Amino acid sequence: MVNVGILGATGMVGQRFIQLLDNHPDFEITALAASSRSAGKKYVDATTWYLNEEMPESVKDIVVCETNPEDMDNDVDIVFSSLPTEFAAKVEKDFAKDYVVASNASAHRMKKNIPLVIPEVNPQFLDMIDLQQKENNWDGFIVTNPNCSTIALTLTLKPIVDNFSVNAIRVSTMQAISGAGYNGVPSMAILDNLVPYIGSEEEKMESETLHLLGDYDGEKVVNADFKLSASCHRVPVIDGHTEAVFVELDDEFDIDDIKDKMSSFKALPQELNLYSAPENPVIVKDEMDRPQPRMDRNAGNGMSVTVGRLRKEQAFDNGFKYVLVGHNTIRGAAGASVLNAELINERIL
Repeated sequence: MVNVGILGATGMVGQRFIQLLDNHPDFEITALAASSRSAGKKYVDATTWYLNEEMPESVKDIVVCETNPEDMDNDVDIVFSSLPTEFAAKVEKDFAKDYVVASNASAHRMKKNIPLVIPEVNPQFLDMIDLQQKENNWDGFIVTNPNCSTIALTLTLKPIVDNFSVNAIRVSTMQAISGAGYNGVPSMAILDNLVPYIGSEEEKMESETLHLLGDYDGEKVVNADFKLSASCHRVPVIDGHTEAVFVELDDEFDIDDIKDKMSSFKALPQELNLYSAPENPVIVKDEMDRPQPRMDRNAGNGMSVTVGRLRKEQAFDNGFKYVLVGHNTIRGAAGASVLNAELINERIL
């Protein structure tokens, strides 16, 4: 059993980490870290619990510690980070001197020798870890997962990029309010409304997706060479990001072949039978009115991405389009970090 800690344990993503790690067969939560306001209190007294499921009994009496390595239990091997970006930039490096850091924060994504990983898409990027440790003289290391909307999109694109020649991709997102955190979007701003802007989200989707679908040559990542354009929007849905995707291929194709490649897609996590890996990373629905966030966000325990309305696009040659739904705080956040840690535990530790 691997002992793990959670940084930012009292926040919404921190609570998702706790939910997903409770009764995990490989990991046991032994440390919870948060701000100085919470430090020294039992977790049950320090936390306003936001999730529908009850707070697990196993964490209620854990005393919250300060978010620094000196206060972390020495028996911890992996720390999961859900820290705010500005805070994570320094703190995660401090922890990486001695701990494995599985980060959901954006501070170190796309940084040199720090793997940005979706286990079904680019597990080979973990080869960067040796260089990262040597460069920084660390015993530990940092591995990051991408932005929530990027993860859902990239999972559905992987079987396409592997089997067809892609020319361009356009995506328009309808993103749930939980992606902004509990206090992120005021109710008066989102009720009876749609907000057509999410700060830096489009840039993240465009850069991270090409990075993830690129190649690592042992020294650097060479991005995928197709074009990608994103437009991101916030909608009054609690959980579950929806995305409308338009793909232009270089050559003619059969739409049933696209559907088959998506629905049959499996990768390393499925081969290794990792605990959090869904049986089907991409689920294809034939109903004309699916996917929908309320009905499909929990597919594969929230770790699958559901695709529907897969059809040819008439606006450009050799094109098709589809709609996807992915759970933004499970597959798009805490669950992504947990799956990364499971792969690290299987292959590196």
